[in-house]
Amino acid sequence: MKTNLLYQMFSIILVLSGMQSNAQAPVLGTATDFVIFSRDGAVTSNVTNSLMTHLTGNVGTNTSGATSTGFGNVNGVMHDDDSASHIAAVDVLFLYNQLHALIPNYFPSSLLGNGATLTAGTYFINSNTSLNGALVLDAQNNPNALFVFQIQGAFSTSALSQVTLTNGAKACNVFWKVEGLVDMSSGTKMKGTVVANNAAILMGINSTLDGRLLSTTGAITVNGIVAKLPLGCARPALTGPIAPNLGSTICYALFSSNQNVINDGVTFVTGDVGTNVGLTTGFNALNVTGTIHSNPDTSTDQCATDLQAVYSYLNTLPTDIELLYPAQFGNDLLLTPHAYLLNTATVLTNNLYLDAEGNANAVFTINIYGAFSTSTYAKVILLNGAQAQNVYWKVDGAVAINDFSEFTGTLVANNAAINVATGSTITGRMLTTNGALTTFDTTVTMPVGCTSLAIGENQTATTVAVLYPNPFKDSFEIKLTEFNTSGEFYLFTTLGELVYKQTINETATNIKTNLASGMYFYKLVSSTGLIQTGKLLSK
Repeated sequence: MKTNLLYQMFSIILVLSGMQSNAQAPVLGTATDFVIFSRDGAVTSNVTNSLMTHLTGNVGTNTSGATSTGFGNVNGVMHDDDSASHIAAVDVLFLYNQLHALIPNYFPSSLLGNGATLTAGTYFINSNTSLNGALVLDAQNNPNALFVFQIQGAFSTSALSQVTLTNGAKACNVFWKVEGLVDMSSGTKMKGTVVANNAAILMGINSTLDGRLLSTTGAITVNGIVAKLPLGCARPALTGPIAPNLGSTICYALFSSNQNVINDGVTFVTGDVGTNVGLTTGFNALNVTGTIHSNPDTSTDQCATDLQAVYSYLNTLPTDIELLYPAQFGNDLLLTPHAYLLNTATVLTNNLYLDAEGNANAVFTINIYGAFSTSTYAKVILLNGAQAQNVYWKVDGAVAINDFSEFTGTLVANNAAINVATGSTITGRMLTTNGALTTFDTTVTMPVGCTSLAIGENQTATTVAVLYPNPFKDSFEIKLTEFNTSGEFYLFTTLGELVYKQTINETATNIKTNLASGMYFYKLVSSTGLIQTGKLLSK
């Protein structure tokens, strides 16, 4: 499979092509989709001091019978000795030969970095090479600027060394061809695609990579790193799957098709609340911006029908990526726009990041076959343009959003209860086809899209910039942005008793109180509706 004849054939093709420095970027083929890949070698992630490796991109090896080990959840597909790895093995060798055939035009010393700035070109170093401190790659405002390093020996980096891109330089246009061991020390910030020939690649703890680690023959071992495929060049932008048509469910923040919807404590809701069978109880109309459907009606009947259609769509949506370790879900895992599958009960622990990569319309769907719960203080965090209205969760099991979690997206549970615990914040919807829905002292804000509640797609909401300090003793300040009309500030005890009210006419207002220590809930409204809700602690 990896024959000398194949190697020689590629070399002849490259020579005949007359490829010159800076002519064009090399062709990666299917290697484009791999963040870590070895044509012939073990691929391993070690865990030290509980540090986990987080990867965005496919991972694999073409070694016969081998299995990539120790990676946990990868935001990509594992390809070990399969048809995809066979093709990638050919493409990695082709990439190596392209880089090897380039004619160099610069011959720097074997010590790179120390604040030096390099412009585009092919750099040849005829010895072992090291990177120390910062190396700046300057594209001089040329978006196609190509940087290639041909290193005729081993390549190492010192701790905390980094490659910095400036003036339009892109990681996808940076390549390192190394004829020996690649050993990157802890804290290295690396940019570009690294291709090691007949040698291993090592990357130490707390290092980051915007690029790829590829080896023609050699093991690849990483340890507590964060690595992702570079954006731009030939890699298409991610859009994710097509979002479901929510129908009338778009105006419901909390809904059950077939069981009671119950609140205990002070809960603030933006969106409708209701059930199509049973009762909706415990919600204070003062704290709900929307309709409380205390009893089933024509609206809840339509919502139940539409919710079943939403569930069916999400349940049959083809999966892009299966996350193989549902019990380890979260823990600072970063996901990009895809349709994800977790095939058993799942626990979201600590932080989950959803990165839209600059595409505000990108969609995320997460399909869980089993119960779903969050740890206390778990968070779903949106990055780079990700929008709550474009995040969808389908859960075939009970849902428990635990204390003080910050959850984002529309969640559809099937034939199971939903429990949202004290202090949690939901930016999305909690919907179930058949199960009780219970909230305790929570805040639920439905994403944009429901025109009947005047929170359509193009609305720019007035937001509270600061409530400081929190916790407070005798006073705190409210600072607002884009506040063009008068409003009212309300403060409630955990039992729902109104203890303070203040008219707000300015962008900065000082609030002086004489309250007992404890937790309080606030609500800020304007003449056009709810601005924000939240919690304050009095010392």
